[in-house]
Amino acid sequence: MSNPHETGPAGRAFTRAGLAVLWLVSRLPWSWQRRLAVVAGWMAYRCLPLRRHVVRVNLRICFPELGEAEREALAIRHYQSLVLGALEVARCWWRGPAELPPCRVEGLEALERLRAEGRPVLLVSGHFTTLEIAGRMLSLRTPLSCLYRDPNNAVLAGLLRRHRTAWTHRAISMNDLMGLLRALRQGDTVWYAPDQGKWTPQSRLLPFFGRDAITNTATAKLAQMSGAAVMTFFPVRLEDGSYALKLDGPLEGFPSGDAEADTRRLTGLLEDAVRAAPDQYLWVHRRFKGHRGLPVSPY
Repeated sequence: MSNPHETGPAGRAFTRAGLAVLWLVSRLPWSWQRRLAVVAGWMAYRCLPLRRHVVRVNLRICFPELGEAEREALAIRHYQSLVLGALEVARCWWRGPAELPPCRVEGLEALERLRAEGRPVLLVSGHFTTLEIAGRMLSLRTPLSCLYRDPNNAVLAGLLRRHRTAWTHRAISMNDLMGLLRALRQGDTVWYAPDQGKWTPQSRLLPFFGRDAITNTATAKLAQMSGAAVMTFFPVRLEDGSYALKLDGPLEGFPSGDAEADTRRLTGLLEDAVRAAPDQYLWVHRRFKGHRGLPVSPY
């Protein structure tokens, strides 16, 4: 069986060509890149069918109160957000910290108090298009470890590992449970996003925006095993080009001893964050894909 992370010669050449273009674009002023994302995102939505159906289905499920035209406009803004997210990654990788956009961090004092007490922290986020730049910005203000999952492209996987390792205290593979527990037991603040559905022994079918989805319940167990406090981390890209990095917690009474109830609580907080910036959540992911016990996949 072939390795899903292997990339053939043609694929590697195509990826490197794309990265070269991204590097060149990263040299432009940030205001120019933001304008470029608006145009390129609109063109990508209109001209490239890849995942467009997935986005439309997700938005129809999660925002039934919106009219068709409103959801279509939101889908276009999401593609613009995706393009800008790719440019944010390039800026994180190939420009210095001083050249990152301005940001403010809300709730950092609570995190610093926990660190001063020697308490590990699970910093729970979601898969937003701002994921990379938000983590990079926060790492400049407080020591941060992170979980990562290699993409199914060997060139991109190598770059991701190299850059995440460079700016985090430690980068831990999503498959390395013992490495994660070791980091927490040594007092790390570990940032991760457990919201993408993949069936594991810790998965349950729980509502996301009112529809059952495969949901990871491991956060409560990790907190219990490590003694970690749990905080949420939801970044927002603002209209003026700056960023708000919103930390909240520690969550009182977490874990409660009921992993499913704890996960429902985290999911509710994630839904609130998605509603605050709906174009910035990663709607290209098949969040409601089929599994035993679920209705037929809507995609």
